[in-house]
Amino acid sequence: MAETVGDEFKRDRAAARPFSLKNRFIGIARVSPTLASGVIIILAFGFMAVFAHWLMPHDPVSAYPERVLKPPSAEHWFGTDGNGMDVFSRVIYGAKFGFGIAIPAVILAVAIGVPVGLVAGYRGGLLDEVLMRFFDGLRVFPSIILALAVVAATGQSLLNVVLVLGFLDSPVFARVVRSEVLSLRSSVFVESAKAAGNPTWRILFIHLLPNAIQGATAQAAVRAAWAVRISATLAFLGVGIQAPTPEWGAMIRQGAEFMVTGQWWVGIFPGIALIFLVFGLNLFGDGLQDLMDPRRRAVN
Repeated sequence: MAETVGDEFKRDRAAARPFSLKNRFIGIARVSPTLASGVIIILAFGFMAVFAHWLMPHDPVSAYPERVLKPPSAEHWFGTDGNGMDVFSRVIYGAKFGFGIAIPAVILAVAIGVPVGLVAGYRGGLLDEVLMRFFDGLRVFPSIILALAVVAATGQSLLNVVLVLGFLDSPVFARVVRSEVLSLRSSVFVESAKAAGNPTWRILFIHLLPNAIQGATAQAAVRAAWAVRISATLAFLGVGIQAPTPEWGAMIRQGAEFMVTGQWWVGIFPGIALIFLVFGLNLFGDGLQDLMDPRRRAVN
């Protein structure tokens, strides 16, 4: 029986399906090598976070006094810390806290900042001034000092760290969305929506938000890198997540105590992991901005 055009199309599509994801990634890499590099790094750390229990050779919180400060070896690839815990296992498990803080903090910042930016940019006037001056005050005050004060006052828990970082980062998304809305609120499609009798909430979230969210989307990865960095700083200063929880900032703090006596591996390996995750998130954010901004693509 002769093969029809439809059968030929299905056969060709089925043959191409296994390579679609690969081709898509190759296409992204050609357009933005920065974005592709960020994706690879983030996927690597995401794999560590999801499959940590299968990748860890030892329990990350089990102390062995007889193995205290052992250098890197075949049994302990990254050595052991001052409690005899396996540093490699703790670095692997620490990826969970990197993503577990960054992702919820960014989601909270978006949930607060985007609606505020929409309302402030669309309404303008006194409401815009009050909201933006309040957020400007948050941005002017050093974020690490404010985070230190709030976390110290509310308690050193993962939830409190996420809430503080999400609230402190919300002005970034409010500013980005507000600037987009200011340029869009006089557009023809907005005027048409008003003339059709659409309520304000529908104009904001159905008509304006899809057109104003691109800048905030590109900022999300960069702000996730900021959240990872600040949370590690809080732990390093003794205010955030504390030992024996395998959080990279707390591990670096412990490692700093042994650096002067030659046990460099306790703090170096979690520091490298932190640097690479922050670097990957920044690459991903810059790559998204390159793709979304034609002017940046032309420059690059």
